[in-house]
Amino acid sequence: MIAPNATVAPGATIDPGATIDPGVTIDPGAVVHAGARIGAGSRIGSHAVIHRDTDVGPDCIIEDGAVLGKRPRLRAGSATAGEIPGALVIGRGATICCGAVVYAGARVGAGAIIGDQSQVRESATIGERTVIGRGSAVEYGAHVGARVSIQTNVYVTALMVVEDDVFLGPGVVSTNDDTMRRHDRAEPLRGPILRRACRIGGGAVLLPGVEVGEEAFVAAGAVVTADVPARAVVMGVPARVVREVPERDLIERWR
Repeated sequence: MIAPNATVAPGATIDPGATIDPGVTIDPGAVVHAGARIGAGSRIGSHAVIHRDTDVGPDCIIEDGAVLGKRPRLRAGSATAGEIPGALVIGRGATICCGAVVYAGARVGAGAIIGDQSQVRESATIGERTVIGRGSAVEYGAHVGARVSIQTNVYVTALMVVEDDVFLGPGVVSTNDDTMRRHDRAEPLRGPILRRACRIGGGAVLLPGVEVGEEAFVAAGAVVTADVPARAVVMGVPARVVREVPERDLIERWR
């Protein structure tokens, strides 16, 4: 169903089973499948693909070539094989940039920005006003809070927890498996936990299961092999505590 005042350009393909709300603009070459809903005032760019069971909220921008609601293609023996992802939900005013892929079952909060060529996997959640930088990947089941800043080419591993107001510099890599697949399948993966407002410098590596405390600071290039206390500044390989984050650098002074 297409609302009377929605604008659908020639060359766009809209399945009759899709719902297009008032004020939506759909550019040439876009494809909207049955069961998808596009909220009022949203814009769908050229050659974007919106799969079934995708709910795009009002006033969203889906840029050229983005893919929403992709179903995962999993290897045999994957820990998530057989799971059926639910609907993809995109919150009000979110932007999905050119070439980004957001999988079925993910949740993207209001006002979030998913950068060019980035990927958000199934069952991942992205909080309100969070920014995911170009080419970054958020793996399945990861939880990213509100107002998080994830820079270019960051890897957020599966089942990782990133609390509100965290900063991840460019090229940060997180891991969740000490054995690199040579473990009993019953043994759970352990994503790192990044507590509120901690900062991770460019190129840092986070080992499985480590916890970086609230307001902690991890220097660029550090390899974090053990938990980091709240407000600690760590650097080096392996990362070691060198001092404490001063009061003047706490997030409340920078809002």
